[in-house]
Amino acid sequence: MDIDDILAELDGQTIPQETLDLQALTRAWVSERVGPEIMPYPERLMERTMDRIRRQVCVLLQRLPTTHLVLEDNNPFWLSLTPFRPLRQIEVVETQTGNMDPKTNFRLIVIQTELERFKFLVRSLLRARIAKIDKHPLHILSSPELKARLSPSELRYLTQHQTLLHTHYLSSFLSNFPEQLRRLDDTAGGISMIERPDLDTVVFVRVLRDVDLARTEGGGGGGDLSGEGGRLGRGEVCVVRYSLVREAVLRADVELI
Repeated sequence: MDIDDILAELDGQTIPQETLDLQALTRAWVSERVGPEIMPYPERLMERTMDRIRRQVCVLLQRLPTTHLVLEDNNPFWLSLTPFRPLRQIEVVETQTGNMDPKTNFRLIVIQTELERFKFLVRSLLRARIAKIDKHPLHILSSPELKARLSPSELRYLTQHQTLLHTHYLSSFLSNFPEQLRRLDDTAGGISMIERPDLDTVVFVRVLRDVDLARTEGGGGGGDLSGEGGRLGRGEVCVVRYSLVREAVLRADVELI
């Protein structure tokens, strides 16, 4: 361990958890947008983030002038911090803080700005994941490894969406085909109908720990680094095929940028 590692550990101990979560959420969003395949769902990070959003919404609602509060069903207790009405609470906050005078409500504006930053990252991350699910549904369903990367809600969305899509195709035109030609995941003739992500696509990566690319050679792209000296040093920024750093990305030894 060198002096940089020691300083990094000391810095990590002084950084607030909220800042660490914001950095992790940003990295997860970038990785999801840049990477060709769906990444593991950051469950604990998302739980902390959603809890923080609910707490910030509660703080905003409590600090709003009483004349601005909108009650639902004449029940003021819905303003309490519960996981059942976060969307309704966020709508109220956005409505009531949208036209505030920054000079008289500066603290609320700061809290609202921080809330918007977290909301943007969460929504963008989920949209990127849904886009990949919609693009490669059969590929994900056929792989237990990829299915394990989905959250329960995403897996439920995937299965229900694919069921509806298959039912629609069957009622529209597949019923007119012979039985052996109705499968959407047919592999007859050595040609698969399942669309798969291109793991050999080129990506930019930043190396967080020294990586021997020879260990990630079997990540799915079939790359061959024999004789190329495939080692990436910490701190380097490189352009490589995703298949060569796939396992390193999943281990968090390198990050997509």
